[in-house]
Amino acid sequence: MAKVNTTEVISNSKFNRFHFGLLAWCFIIILFDGYDLVVYGTVVPLLTEEWNLTSVEAGAMGSYGLFGMLFGAIFFGTLADRIGRKNVIAITLILFSLFTLLCGFADTPTMFSTFRFLAGLGLGGIMPNVIALLTDYAPKTIRSMVVSIVLCGYSFGGMLAPILGILVMPTLGWESIFWFAGMPLLFLPFMMKRLPEASTHLIRINKKEELIRILSKVSPESKFDIKDELVEVKKTEANMPIVGLFKDSRALSTLMFWIAFFMCLLMVYGLNTWLPKLMIEAGYALNSSLGFLIVLQGGAIVGTLIIAKLCDRYGSKKMLVPMYALGAVSLTLLGMGGSSFVIYTLVAIAGACTIGTQNLVQAYVSQYYPPNIRSTALGVASGIGRIGGMLGPILGGFLLSISLPIQLNFIAFAIPGLIAAVALSFVPVKMAYYKQDHSEPTEEMVVESNKMNVL
Repeated sequence: MAKVNTTEVISNSKFNRFHFGLLAWCFIIILFDGYDLVVYGTVVPLLTEEWNLTSVEAGAMGSYGLFGMLFGAIFFGTLADRIGRKNVIAITLILFSLFTLLCGFADTPTMFSTFRFLAGLGLGGIMPNVIALLTDYAPKTIRSMVVSIVLCGYSFGGMLAPILGILVMPTLGWESIFWFAGMPLLFLPFMMKRLPEASTHLIRINKKEELIRILSKVSPESKFDIKDELVEVKKTEANMPIVGLFKDSRALSTLMFWIAFFMCLLMVYGLNTWLPKLMIEAGYALNSSLGFLIVLQGGAIVGTLIIAKLCDRYGSKKMLVPMYALGAVSLTLLGMGGSSFVIYTLVAIAGACTIGTQNLVQAYVSQYYPPNIRSTALGVASGIGRIGGMLGPILGGFLLSISLPIQLNFIAFAIPGLIAAVALSFVPVKMAYYKQDHSEPTEEMVVESNKMNVL
């Protein structure tokens, strides 16, 4: 009978079929998550006209979904550390798919806003748990890259929304764009069969046999036996996971991550909602303006993948701080105009430094905290970020309503990028969980074999 350190087994594993399957399912989930979030920005010019909405009213409607995401991120993030990430992923997927689908059948702003709020509960809860589950099982050497690849699904979904808007809306109307959001409901049974549960949760509920089966897939070259003793991190704050965010000298890091999330999501959702409208105000046609939204997401994909590789090599903080600052510069320059090539280039850079950076900072947070509070850390940070996300559409609507020069509209979205860069620069890297040695059991670890051997 041997002692098996699950953290060490997973960290030292090599990328294989198990990891690829997990990555693929997570990518599909995040793709529809991104689609559902960007779809409102695709239809807002038509909704404004059809329902006679002011810019402020349209901005407020866009914030109802983000308001739901605020509660969803915090509630489902903490819930997952108790009932398991896999279960929460299923619940949140049903919520955001079903109610985004129903938005296509709404005939009043009130009904539409209600459905967006309910969908937001699922949208807010699913991303932190998908990222946490992926981080739980990703090999240590490529953890940032794997998480970032999955988060690119958000941008692919964000590109899919305006592409379908250009192809489908002229014939089927804006409602049809929301109908596509119901597709995840069709593959939910297959997803539940394939996704693994987090190792920490399996230990907590005494599912030793299932965990041994998963570890055999994670590391096929290793040999495991049902009689082996399993060693896993299990800190005392697991019963109150939010408290754990401030323990072990993590208070400053937690507060700085919250500020960074708040500021970055203000930029992300402000641009996703209002970039087409801002470009229309600058003299571009609707299809051209939706094209800018596609370039924004395309820039996010390229930026995420390139910077993720550099994060794995040089460290996330060293790459993310200048990315935030560069995003602020690109948005400021975007308001000053220029040739089509220059504008498209700046939009792509803005996508890399807003959406792309948000992808990467989530990967950073998922590695910064211990596994037993990882979903909570991501969920609460995302929840705080959603407050900024709610303000983004409202801020854009207000700025448009007072007819400011186009340059000032973009500067207003650039300032949060500088604040986020400053906040992240104060995060102490030495306190990160991934910087600590977990190859051998420590005082923070407990052997769960006494409980699990009874199975």
